[in-house]
Amino acid sequence: MKPLNPSMKENKRYLLVKGKNPKQHIEKAILEFIGINGMSKCGLSFIKTTSTSATICINREMVEKVRASLVVYSEKMIVEKVSGTLKALGK
Repeated sequence: MKPLNPSMKENKRYLLVKGKNPKQHIEKAILEFIGINGMSKCGLSFIKTTSTSATICINREMVEKVRASLVVYSEKMIVEKVSGTLKALGK
């Protein structure tokens, strides 16, 4: 099987999210706000998770919708930083 061209791959963005128990709350917030179809389009994956923060990876086109879903959710979550690379997110 031939690998994909770089222009065919999804462009990802990394978000640093702070809040209590972020892994459960992030998934619920996105699911409630944009639904199952939107959740599949954003391609959510967790890179690093602690009890108070999480680093997530999402599709570039869905950044604004994911940020909006975290703002409207009942549990307080803050998007600290958005970056195109993990290295820049850590600085």
